[in-house]
Amino acid sequence: MANTILNRRNFLFLGATATVGFTAQVLQAIPTKKKKQKKEKKQKNIIYRTLGKTGIELPIVSMGVMRADNPNILKAAYELGIRHFDTANGYQDGRNEEMVGQYFKDIPRERVIISTKIHPPKEGLSTEQFLEKFDQSLKRLQMSYVDILYLHAASDRAYLLDPRYTEALRRAKESGKARFIGCSTHTNMADIITTAVESQLYDVVLTAYNFRMKDDSEMQKALQRANDAGLGILGMKNMAGGFLDKEKKKPVNCKAALKWALSNPLIHTCIPGLTNFEMVKENWQVAQNQNLDDKEIRDLELAMNEPGLYCHGCLSCSGQCPKNLPIPDLMRSYMYNYGYSYPAKAQTTVAKLNLSANPCEACPGCTVNCPNGFDVRERITDIARIKMVPTNFLV
Repeated sequence: MANTILNRRNFLFLGATATVGFTAQVLQAIPTKKKKQKKEKKQKNIIYRTLGKTGIELPIVSMGVMRADNPNILKAAYELGIRHFDTANGYQDGRNEEMVGQYFKDIPRERVIISTKIHPPKEGLSTEQFLEKFDQSLKRLQMSYVDILYLHAASDRAYLLDPRYTEALRRAKESGKARFIGCSTHTNMADIITTAVESQLYDVVLTAYNFRMKDDSEMQKALQRANDAGLGILGMKNMAGGFLDKEKKKPVNCKAALKWALSNPLIHTCIPGLTNFEMVKENWQVAQNQNLDDKEIRDLELAMNEPGLYCHGCLSCSGQCPKNLPIPDLMRSYMYNYGYSYPAKAQTTVAKLNLSANPCEACPGCTVNCPNGFDVRERITDIARIKMVPTNFLV
Protein backbone atom coordinates (compact mmCIF):
# COMPACT_ATOMS: atom_id res chain seq x y z
CA MET A 1 0.00 0.00 0.00
CA ALA A 2 2.85 2.36 0.86
CA ASN A 3 4.40 1.89 -2.58
CA THR A 4 1.04 2.60 -4.26
CA ILE A 5 0.66 5.87 -2.38
CA LEU A 6 4.23 6.85 -3.15
CA ASN A 7 3.80 6.14 -6.85
CA ARG A 8 0.61 8.16 -6.98
CA ARG A 9 2.18 11.09 -5.21
CA ASN A 10 5.12 10.93 -7.62
CA PHE A 11 2.56 11.51 -10.37
CA LEU A 12 2.38 15.12 -9.20
CA PHE A 13 5.84 16.03 -10.34
CA LEU A 14 8.14 15.24 -13.23
CA GLY A 15 11.06 14.99 -10.83
CA ALA A 16 12.52 16.23 -7.60
CA THR A 17 14.31 19.00 -9.47
CA ALA A 18 11.00 20.85 -9.78
CA THR A 19 11.54 22.67 -6.50
CA VAL A 20 15.26 23.39 -6.85
CA GLY A 21 15.88 27.09 -6.58
CA PHE A 22 12.19 28.01 -6.56
CA THR A 23 12.17 29.63 -3.14
CA ALA A 24 15.27 31.63 -3.98
CA GLN A 25 13.68 32.78 -7.25
CA VAL A 26 10.60 34.07 -5.45
CA LEU A 27 12.54 35.82 -2.70
CA GLN A 28 15.04 37.39 -5.06
CA ALA A 29 12.57 38.48 -7.76
CA ILE A 30 13.07 42.19 -8.42
CA PRO A 31 10.84 44.36 -10.62
CA THR A 32 12.70 45.50 -13.71
CA LYS A 33 10.31 48.30 -14.60
CA LYS A 34 11.08 51.71 -13.15
CA LYS A 35 7.43 52.71 -12.96
CA LYS A 36 6.06 51.13 -9.78
CA GLN A 37 2.62 49.60 -9.78
CA LYS A 38 0.36 50.14 -6.78
CA LYS A 39 -0.04 46.93 -4.82
CA GLU A 40 -3.47 45.62 -4.02
CA LYS A 41 -4.03 43.92 -0.70
CA LYS A 42 -3.69 40.13 -0.99
CA GLN A 43 -6.64 37.88 -0.39
CA LYS A 44 -6.25 35.51 2.52
CA ASN A 45 -5.97 31.79 1.75
CA ILE A 46 -5.08 32.48 -1.91
CA ILE A 47 -1.77 31.11 -3.21
CA TYR A 48 0.39 33.71 -4.94
CA ARG A 49 3.60 33.26 -6.94
CA THR A 50 6.00 35.79 -8.43
CA LEU A 51 6.38 35.85 -12.19
CA GLY A 52 10.15 35.56 -12.31
CA LYS A 53 12.17 38.76 -12.27
CA THR A 54 9.24 40.81 -13.50
CA GLY A 55 8.25 41.17 -9.86
CA ILE A 56 4.58 40.67 -10.78
CA GLU A 57 2.90 38.74 -8.00
CA LEU A 58 -0.22 36.85 -9.06
CA PRO A 59 -2.71 34.30 -7.79
CA ILE A 60 -1.76 30.95 -9.27
CA VAL A 61 -5.05 30.95 -11.23
CA SER A 62 -5.44 33.52 -14.01
CA MET A 63 -7.88 33.68 -16.91
CA GLY A 64 -7.52 32.86 -20.58
CA VAL A 65 -10.11 35.04 -22.30
CA MET A 66 -9.83 33.48 -25.78
CA ARG A 67 -13.20 31.69 -25.85
CA ALA A 68 -15.12 34.05 -23.57
CA ASP A 69 -17.68 36.28 -25.26
CA ASN A 70 -19.60 37.57 -22.25
CA PRO A 71 -18.16 40.48 -20.24
CA ASN A 72 -20.06 39.22 -17.19
CA ILE A 73 -17.62 36.31 -17.09
CA LEU A 74 -14.78 38.83 -16.79
CA LYS A 75 -16.73 40.60 -14.05
CA ALA A 76 -17.23 37.37 -12.10
CA ALA A 77 -13.57 36.44 -12.42
CA TYR A 78 -12.35 39.87 -11.35
CA GLU A 79 -14.71 40.09 -8.40
CA LEU A 80 -13.58 36.68 -7.14
CA GLY A 81 -9.94 37.78 -7.23
CA ILE A 82 -8.48 36.81 -10.62
CA ARG A 83 -6.09 39.56 -11.66
CA HIS A 84 -4.37 38.40 -14.85
CA PHE A 85 -6.36 38.29 -18.09
CA ASP A 86 -4.85 36.94 -21.32
CA THR A 87 -6.09 37.79 -24.81
CA ALA A 88 -4.60 38.18 -28.32
CA ASN A 89 -4.86 40.38 -31.39
CA GLY A 90 -6.44 37.59 -33.43
CA TYR A 91 -8.94 36.17 -30.94
CA GLN A 92 -12.50 36.45 -32.28
CA ASP A 93 -11.19 38.77 -35.01
CA GLY A 94 -10.38 41.43 -32.43
CA ARG A 95 -13.68 41.30 -30.57
CA ASN A 96 -11.99 39.56 -27.63
CA GLU A 97 -9.62 42.47 -27.03
CA GLU A 98 -12.52 44.90 -27.45
CA MET A 99 -14.52 43.09 -24.77
CA VAL A 100 -11.56 43.12 -22.38
CA GLY A 101 -11.03 46.83 -22.99
CA GLN A 102 -14.70 47.67 -22.57
CA TYR A 103 -14.96 45.91 -19.22
CA PHE A 104 -11.68 47.07 -17.69
CA LYS A 105 -11.86 50.69 -18.83
CA ASP A 106 -13.51 51.62 -15.54
CA ILE A 107 -11.18 49.52 -13.36
CA PRO A 108 -8.01 51.21 -12.04
CA ARG A 109 -5.37 50.07 -14.53
CA GLU A 110 -2.82 49.06 -11.89
CA ARG A 111 -5.22 46.51 -10.42
CA VAL A 112 -5.05 44.11 -13.38
CA ILE A 113 -2.34 42.43 -15.42
CA ILE A 114 -3.29 42.38 -19.10
CA SER A 115 -1.44 40.43 -21.77
CA THR A 116 -1.96 40.20 -25.50
CA LYS A 117 -0.23 38.45 -28.38
CA ILE A 118 0.74 39.11 -31.98
CA HIS A 119 0.92 36.16 -34.37
CA PRO A 120 2.58 37.08 -37.67
CA PRO A 121 1.09 35.27 -40.70
CA LYS A 122 3.07 32.68 -42.63
CA GLU A 123 4.33 35.33 -45.07
CA GLY A 124 5.67 37.35 -42.14
CA LEU A 125 5.46 40.93 -40.93
CA SER A 126 7.94 43.77 -40.96
CA THR A 127 8.87 45.35 -37.64
CA GLU A 128 6.62 48.29 -38.44
CA GLN A 129 3.69 46.06 -39.38
CA PHE A 130 4.09 44.12 -36.13
CA LEU A 131 4.00 47.36 -34.14
CA GLU A 132 0.96 48.55 -36.11
CA LYS A 133 -0.88 45.41 -35.05
CA PHE A 134 0.18 46.04 -31.47
CA ASP A 135 -1.12 49.61 -31.63
CA GLN A 136 -4.37 48.21 -32.96
CA SER A 137 -4.52 45.94 -29.90
CA LEU A 138 -3.93 48.86 -27.53
CA LYS A 139 -6.72 50.81 -29.22
CA ARG A 140 -9.13 47.90 -28.83
CA LEU A 141 -8.09 47.44 -25.21
CA GLN A 142 -8.48 51.18 -24.56
CA MET A 143 -5.13 51.08 -22.77
CA SER A 144 -1.86 52.95 -23.12
CA TYR A 145 0.14 49.83 -22.30
CA VAL A 146 -0.13 46.09 -21.67
CA ASP A 147 1.75 44.30 -18.95
CA ILE A 148 2.91 41.51 -21.25
CA LEU A 149 3.25 41.46 -25.04
CA TYR A 150 3.85 38.04 -26.59
CA LEU A 151 5.23 36.83 -29.88
CA HIS A 152 2.57 34.18 -30.36
CA ALA A 153 2.85 30.48 -31.23
CA ALA A 154 6.62 30.00 -31.45
CA SER A 155 7.59 26.53 -32.65
CA ASP A 156 11.18 26.95 -33.84
CA ARG A 157 14.25 29.04 -33.07
CA ALA A 158 14.24 30.95 -36.35
CA TYR A 159 10.78 32.36 -35.66
CA LEU A 160 11.53 33.11 -32.01
CA LEU A 161 14.73 35.00 -32.89
CA ASP A 162 13.50 36.61 -36.11
CA PRO A 163 15.11 40.09 -36.00
CA ARG A 164 11.94 41.73 -37.32
CA TYR A 165 9.97 40.52 -34.32
CA THR A 166 12.64 40.84 -31.66
CA GLU A 167 13.19 44.45 -32.74
CA ALA A 168 9.45 45.12 -32.55
CA LEU A 169 9.29 43.63 -29.06
CA ARG A 170 12.27 45.70 -27.93
CA ARG A 171 10.69 48.89 -29.25
CA ALA A 172 7.38 48.10 -27.59
CA LYS A 173 9.13 47.65 -24.25
CA GLU A 174 11.40 50.68 -24.61
CA SER A 175 8.40 52.86 -25.45
CA GLY A 176 6.57 51.76 -22.31
CA LYS A 177 3.69 50.29 -24.31
CA ALA A 178 4.65 46.85 -23.01
CA ARG A 179 6.02 46.48 -19.51
CA PHE A 180 7.40 43.02 -20.30
CA ILE A 181 7.81 40.88 -23.40
CA GLY A 182 7.42 37.17 -23.89
CA CYS A 183 6.71 34.30 -26.26
CA SER A 184 3.97 31.70 -26.28
CA THR A 185 4.46 28.12 -27.44
CA HIS A 186 2.45 24.91 -27.76
CA THR A 187 4.83 23.04 -30.07
CA ASN A 188 8.46 22.06 -29.41
CA MET A 189 8.09 23.73 -26.03
CA ALA A 190 11.31 22.62 -24.33
CA ASP A 191 13.48 23.95 -27.15
CA ILE A 192 11.55 27.22 -27.32
CA ILE A 193 11.87 27.77 -23.57
CA THR A 194 15.60 27.04 -23.69
CA THR A 195 16.05 29.41 -26.65
CA ALA A 196 14.13 32.13 -24.82
CA VAL A 197 16.53 31.75 -21.89
CA GLU A 198 19.59 31.88 -24.12
CA SER A 199 18.34 34.95 -25.99
CA GLN A 200 18.34 37.07 -22.81
CA LEU A 201 15.54 39.05 -24.46
CA TYR A 202 12.36 37.51 -23.14
CA ASP A 203 10.92 38.17 -19.68
CA VAL A 204 8.24 35.48 -19.67
CA VAL A 205 7.15 32.35 -21.52
CA LEU A 206 3.57 31.14 -21.89
CA THR A 207 3.75 27.40 -22.52
CA ALA A 208 1.43 24.44 -22.92
CA TYR A 209 1.70 22.35 -19.76
CA ASN A 210 -0.52 19.52 -18.57
CA PHE A 211 -0.61 16.08 -16.96
CA ARG A 212 0.19 14.34 -20.24
CA MET A 213 3.70 15.77 -19.93
CA LYS A 214 4.49 14.01 -16.66
CA ASP A 215 7.25 11.93 -18.24
CA ASP A 216 8.73 14.75 -20.33
CA SER A 217 12.13 15.18 -18.69
CA GLU A 218 13.34 17.65 -21.32
CA MET A 219 10.40 19.92 -20.57
CA GLN A 220 11.17 19.78 -16.86
CA LYS A 221 14.82 20.65 -17.48
CA ALA A 222 13.79 23.59 -19.67
CA LEU A 223 11.41 24.88 -16.99
CA GLN A 224 14.18 24.66 -14.42
CA ARG A 225 16.58 26.59 -16.68
CA ALA A 226 13.94 29.27 -17.15
CA ASN A 227 13.37 29.62 -13.44
CA ASP A 228 17.10 29.72 -12.75
CA ALA A 229 17.36 32.55 -15.29
CA GLY A 230 14.45 34.44 -13.74
CA LEU A 231 11.92 33.99 -16.54
CA GLY A 232 8.28 34.03 -15.56
CA ILE A 233 6.44 30.87 -16.61
CA LEU A 234 2.72 30.80 -17.34
CA GLY A 235 0.89 27.57 -18.17
CA MET A 236 -1.84 27.02 -20.77
CA LYS A 237 -3.58 24.02 -22.36
CA ASN A 238 -3.77 22.68 -18.81
CA MET A 239 -6.89 20.58 -19.48
CA ALA A 240 -5.23 18.61 -22.31
CA GLY A 241 -8.20 19.16 -24.61
CA GLY A 242 -10.95 19.05 -21.99
CA PHE A 243 -12.35 15.75 -23.29
CA LEU A 244 -10.89 12.37 -24.17
CA ASP A 245 -13.23 11.76 -27.12
CA LYS A 246 -14.79 13.81 -29.91
CA GLU A 247 -18.28 12.79 -28.81
CA LYS A 248 -17.65 14.49 -25.44
CA LYS A 249 -18.75 11.49 -23.41
CA LYS A 250 -15.46 11.32 -21.50
CA PRO A 251 -14.59 14.65 -19.90
CA VAL A 252 -11.19 15.32 -18.37
CA ASN A 253 -11.37 16.13 -14.65
CA CYS A 254 -10.45 19.75 -15.35
CA LYS A 255 -10.07 20.80 -11.73
CA ALA A 256 -7.65 17.91 -11.17
CA ALA A 257 -5.77 18.79 -14.38
CA LEU A 258 -5.32 22.39 -13.26
CA LYS A 259 -4.16 21.23 -9.84
CA TRP A 260 -1.61 18.95 -11.48
CA ALA A 261 -0.10 21.78 -13.50
CA LEU A 262 0.11 24.08 -10.48
CA SER A 263 1.54 21.38 -8.23
CA ASN A 264 4.79 22.15 -10.01
CA PRO A 265 6.15 25.34 -8.39
CA LEU A 266 8.07 26.13 -11.58
CA ILE A 267 4.72 27.12 -13.10
CA HIS A 268 3.89 30.53 -11.65
CA THR A 269 0.30 30.88 -12.85
CA CYS A 270 -2.03 29.18 -15.33
CA ILE A 271 -4.56 30.73 -17.72
CA PRO A 272 -7.40 28.20 -18.10
CA GLY A 273 -9.98 29.29 -20.65
CA LEU A 274 -13.11 30.28 -18.74
CA THR A 275 -16.43 30.61 -20.54
CA ASN A 276 -19.12 30.26 -17.86
CA PHE A 277 -19.69 31.05 -14.20
CA GLU A 278 -19.31 27.45 -13.02
CA MET A 279 -15.89 27.21 -14.64
CA VAL A 280 -14.83 30.48 -13.00
CA LYS A 281 -15.84 29.28 -9.55
CA GLU A 282 -14.38 25.79 -9.93
CA ASN A 283 -11.03 27.00 -11.25
CA TRP A 284 -10.75 29.71 -8.61
CA GLN A 285 -11.01 27.04 -5.89
CA VAL A 286 -7.65 25.75 -7.09
CA ALA A 287 -6.10 29.11 -6.16
CA GLN A 288 -6.74 28.12 -2.55
CA ASN A 289 -5.60 24.50 -2.75
CA GLN A 290 -3.59 22.90 -5.55
CA ASN A 291 -3.19 19.53 -3.78
CA LEU A 292 -4.69 16.55 -5.59
CA ASP A 293 -6.84 14.12 -3.63
CA ASP A 294 -6.83 10.38 -4.32
CA LYS A 295 -9.88 10.48 -6.60
CA GLU A 296 -8.39 13.28 -8.69
CA ILE A 297 -5.15 11.32 -9.05
CA ARG A 298 -7.08 8.24 -10.17
CA ASP A 299 -9.04 10.31 -12.70
CA LEU A 300 -5.83 11.62 -14.26
CA GLU A 301 -4.25 8.17 -14.26
CA LEU A 302 -7.26 6.79 -16.15
CA ALA A 303 -7.13 9.70 -18.61
CA MET A 304 -3.49 8.89 -19.32
CA ASN A 305 -4.55 5.47 -20.67
CA GLU A 306 -6.46 7.02 -23.59
CA PRO A 307 -5.13 8.96 -26.61
CA GLY A 308 -7.39 11.92 -25.84
CA LEU A 309 -7.55 15.04 -27.99
CA TYR A 310 -4.36 16.85 -26.97
CA CYS A 311 -1.36 16.95 -29.34
CA HIS A 312 1.91 17.11 -27.43
CA GLY A 313 3.62 19.12 -30.14
CA CYS A 314 6.57 16.74 -29.87
CA LEU A 315 7.25 16.98 -33.64
CA SER A 316 8.03 13.26 -33.88
CA CYS A 317 5.68 13.26 -36.88
CA SER A 318 8.05 15.58 -38.73
CA GLY A 319 9.40 13.92 -41.86
CA GLN A 320 7.00 10.97 -41.69
CA CYS A 321 4.32 12.46 -43.94
CA PRO A 322 5.29 12.35 -47.66
CA LYS A 323 3.34 15.59 -48.16
CA ASN A 324 5.01 17.18 -45.16
CA LEU A 325 1.65 18.23 -43.76
CA PRO A 326 1.67 20.50 -40.67
CA ILE A 327 0.30 17.72 -38.47
CA PRO A 328 0.65 19.46 -35.06
CA ASP A 329 -1.36 22.45 -36.33
CA LEU A 330 -4.06 20.15 -37.68
CA MET A 331 -4.18 18.15 -34.44
CA ARG A 332 -4.47 21.39 -32.46
CA SER A 333 -7.36 22.44 -34.69
CA TYR A 334 -9.01 19.06 -34.06
CA MET A 335 -8.72 19.74 -30.31
CA TYR A 336 -10.16 23.26 -30.68
CA ASN A 337 -13.17 21.88 -32.53
CA TYR A 338 -13.97 18.74 -30.53
CA GLY A 339 -12.40 19.45 -27.15
CA TYR A 340 -12.99 23.17 -26.69
CA SER A 341 -16.15 23.44 -28.83
CA TYR A 342 -14.49 26.33 -30.62
CA PRO A 343 -14.99 25.62 -34.36
CA ALA A 344 -14.27 29.22 -35.36
CA LYS A 345 -10.75 28.97 -33.94
CA ALA A 346 -10.31 25.55 -35.57
CA GLN A 347 -11.35 26.96 -38.93
CA THR A 348 -9.06 29.98 -38.63
CA THR A 349 -6.11 27.75 -37.77
CA VAL A 350 -6.80 25.37 -40.66
CA ALA A 351 -7.37 28.20 -43.14
CA LYS A 352 -3.90 29.61 -42.46
CA LEU A 353 -2.35 26.31 -43.57
CA ASN A 354 -3.51 26.68 -47.22
CA LEU A 355 -4.44 23.02 -47.61
CA SER A 356 -7.12 21.32 -49.67
CA ALA A 357 -10.31 20.16 -47.96
CA ASN A 358 -8.96 16.60 -48.07
CA PRO A 359 -5.15 16.69 -48.05
CA CYS A 360 -4.83 12.93 -47.45
CA GLU A 361 -7.01 11.96 -50.43
CA ALA A 362 -4.22 10.84 -52.78
CA CYS A 363 -2.35 8.76 -50.19
CA PRO A 364 -3.04 4.99 -50.33
CA GLY A 365 -2.24 4.67 -46.63
CA CYS A 366 -0.90 6.78 -43.78
CA THR A 367 2.75 6.26 -42.86
CA VAL A 368 2.68 8.58 -39.82
CA ASN A 369 3.10 6.88 -36.46
CA CYS A 370 1.96 9.13 -33.61
CA PRO A 371 3.46 8.22 -30.19
CA ASN A 372 0.24 9.49 -28.61
CA GLY A 373 -1.80 6.91 -30.50
CA PHE A 374 -3.69 9.28 -32.81
CA ASP A 375 -5.18 7.97 -36.03
CA VAL A 376 -3.52 10.82 -37.91
CA ARG A 377 -5.17 10.30 -41.29
CA GLU A 378 -8.65 10.03 -39.78
CA ARG A 379 -8.21 13.22 -37.78
CA ILE A 380 -6.72 15.22 -40.66
CA THR A 381 -9.50 14.10 -43.02
CA ASP A 382 -12.06 15.06 -40.41
CA ILE A 383 -10.77 18.52 -39.47
CA ALA A 384 -9.45 19.73 -42.86
CA ARG A 385 -12.98 19.89 -44.26
CA ILE A 386 -13.90 22.61 -41.74
CA LYS A 387 -12.48 25.18 -44.15
CA MET A 388 -15.50 24.54 -46.41
CA VAL A 389 -18.04 25.45 -43.72
CA PRO A 390 -19.41 29.03 -44.03
CA THR A 391 -17.87 31.14 -41.27
CA ASN A 392 -21.20 32.48 -40.05
CA PHE A 393 -22.24 28.94 -39.17
CA LEU A 394 -19.33 28.65 -36.74
CA VAL A 395 -19.73 31.83 -34.69
